[in-house]
Amino acid sequence: MIIITGAAGFIGSCLITKLNNEGYIDLVLVDDFSKIEKENNWKNKKFSQKIDRNDFIEWALANANQIEFIFHIGARTDTAEFNYDVLYKLNVEFTQALWHLCVKEGLPVVYASSAATYGLGEHGFDDNEADISKLNPLNPYGKSKNDFDIWALAQERKPYFWAGLKFFNVYGPNEYHKGRMASVIMHAARQIKANSVLKLFKSHKEEYEDGGQQRDFVYVKDVVNVLYFWLHHRIDSGIYNLGSGTVRTFNDLGNAVFNSMNIPAAITYIDTPEDIRDKYQYYTKAEMKKLLNIGYNIPFHSLEEGVEDYVKNYLLEEKIW
Repeated sequence: MIIITGAAGFIGSCLITKLNNEGYIDLVLVDDFSKIEKENNWKNKKFSQKIDRNDFIEWALANANQIEFIFHIGARTDTAEFNYDVLYKLNVEFTQALWHLCVKEGLPVVYASSAATYGLGEHGFDDNEADISKLNPLNPYGKSKNDFDIWALAQERKPYFWAGLKFFNVYGPNEYHKGRMASVIMHAARQIKANSVLKLFKSHKEEYEDGGQQRDFVYVKDVVNVLYFWLHHRIDSGIYNLGSGTVRTFNDLGNAVFNSMNIPAAITYIDTPEDIRDKYQYYTKAEMKKLLNIGYNIPFHSLEEGVEDYVKNYLLEEKIW
């Protein structure tokens, strides 16, 4: 059986669909299933059983001989959560317990790290493990992810195969429950649908035009393709970036959403709130050589391709993938 934590969430539920499409149905879903707003993400998919995350470690110890692979996608992902104790419990302690389980029982694991670990990018966006302890995350969420990465690298005993994946700006279907933490694409489409106008942040740096702030946007279907790759290529354990490897502006994003909705582009600009202005990222780009060098060769969607598929086939009617 294959384990998916965070199975009711955005990326985890898309991974279920990818695995179902590839013929895998002996899946164990792990999450907090009490949240009704996430129910559509998993209820019509094929799986063996679902387990509350609070019961998972004990269950896994009792059933380890049946487990083939663990995808640990579950996490507290709210970048506005400033209670580090909450983040530490879910993003560090739970993952440490899972790590020890995998060491003890000889299980392979892929876990979700985050590009939030890079902070403002003072040290670049290269997934060189020698640089991870130097990074300066901007918020407690990023710190929790970086703290676990540092801890994992320092362990003498490691799972026989493990990979930590630093997700960049992931967008796509099944994120409808995320509210303000959903992708800019989702918020943009809703704004445009409501009044045919999109508001973006002004630039407060001379070297960037308004809406010219740059991000590495990666479509969730590409993310789950990479996750599926690891199921079959258990080589070169370590920490890897998972972005598109390209950089695009918010203006590009806005124009792509307008085009996918067949509405003339109308973008206005508002001031970036002062309370986040000094921590606002103007540039992120995943250095992807490390993943490509171990043999991953499936092309990623361009921003325009991903936005068109997401908006036309899912977002406008909030369909689940």
